[in-house]
Amino acid sequence: MSKLRNFRSYFSTFVLTRGLSIALLGSAFIYLEHWGFSVLWLNTILGISFLYLLLSSDRSIWLITGFFLGIFWFWWIALSFKHYHMPWAIPIVVIVMGLLYGTLFWAIAFLAEKIPTINKSVAIQLKPTLFTLHSSLFTLSLKALGLLGLSYIHPFGFDWFKPELIFVESYFGIQKWQFAIILAGIVLTLWKKQYAYLFLVLFAWQPLPTTEIHLPQDIRIVTTYTSVEEKWDKTLHPQQFNALFSSIDKAIDENKSLVILPESVFPVFLKRSVSLMQALRERSKKIAIVAGGLYWDSKTPRNSTYIFTDDNMQIANKVLLVPFGESNPLPDFLSDWVNKVFYDGAVDYKADSNVTDYTINGIRYRNAICFEATSEKLYEGRPEHMIALSNNGWFTPSIEPTLQKLLLQYYSRKYDTTIYHAVNMAESYIVQNGEVRSTP
Repeated sequence: MSKLRNFRSYFSTFVLTRGLSIALLGSAFIYLEHWGFSVLWLNTILGISFLYLLLSSDRSIWLITGFFLGIFWFWWIALSFKHYHMPWAIPIVVIVMGLLYGTLFWAIAFLAEKIPTINKSVAIQLKPTLFTLHSSLFTLSLKALGLLGLSYIHPFGFDWFKPELIFVESYFGIQKWQFAIILAGIVLTLWKKQYAYLFLVLFAWQPLPTTEIHLPQDIRIVTTYTSVEEKWDKTLHPQQFNALFSSIDKAIDENKSLVILPESVFPVFLKRSVSLMQALRERSKKIAIVAGGLYWDSKTPRNSTYIFTDDNMQIANKVLLVPFGESNPLPDFLSDWVNKVFYDGAVDYKADSNVTDYTINGIRYRNAICFEATSEKLYEGRPEHMIALSNNGWFTPSIEPTLQKLLLQYYSRKYDTTIYHAVNMAESYIVQNGEVRSTP
């Protein structure tokens, strides 16, 4: 009976309502940005409220909060299954995302609440009140440390969940030490039950810069709107390629020095297409071209960036592959089965071992293709400039392009990197000093 009561305590009306409410606070910044209502002061208040209510809650509420956060942040992952003709899998994947993050949150709160009691027999020699006070502080601190470390936990290599991202468009900074200050201020407020300690969060104050940003006028970033089904329909390739070359020719007519096209806009093994290579090389005598295409190394396919300058070509292969979408992170015996059942026996893409930098018109750019542009590894060495190519057709319409944009803002703020982002199925843009600017 006691176990049944414990189980029911996780699903009481209060727990469900409070967990859902906290998850809404922790997800609101994404949807406000998606709907065009994002403002700094509101995001600041929502972020503080989310952390305050979460840290003051027990593990049953952490479970429900994590469950709904996983869904609110990542429900769009399930949309990709409709392109594999498996719509029945969509609700299952949504629930799995919720259970995954619900379990992570529950584990943090469970350990935080249980560890202080392990050495209770030793601590009982202290005054009971003193033990209770210190136990409470220890529990709150462990929960805060759990939140601080969540961004280092990457289920199956997927690293888009970063709790500090809630402040990317707020009056606070997004560095780890700033997030730690915010958590410390809230922990002390809850422990001492005095709101004056909340003023400690002001030490994390770092609003977005207000200095004027000068966007390069000689770069054309192309946006395309080609669905997944259309992209791989070979009968439509002539029409699609003609449109791409028209965009390049327009950039030449406008005296641009660089044109950037999205990920895999040439969904063929580009280097093996004599006519396409010739057309791109010829135009590269007048303008530098960066475009996404496929590459075959005689063994496995690669997702690559092709860089054309002055009739020369360079290929930069993707380093970090999308879990399950491009490479199966499961053990080989499971990976082969999943690829056979769900992906018609398709082989995984192959990742390059090294990040690629290339130089165009005297400027050094870090190469990034979609998912890897939102990963820490690509920012090693603090690149000053990055060209990112994306195809968001697998997940639109959804909040995925918005969450991706917020992550690029996060890394731009963190590493002072200017990111030129060419996108398929969503607007292209430039991120500079953490702010998003429309392409010129």
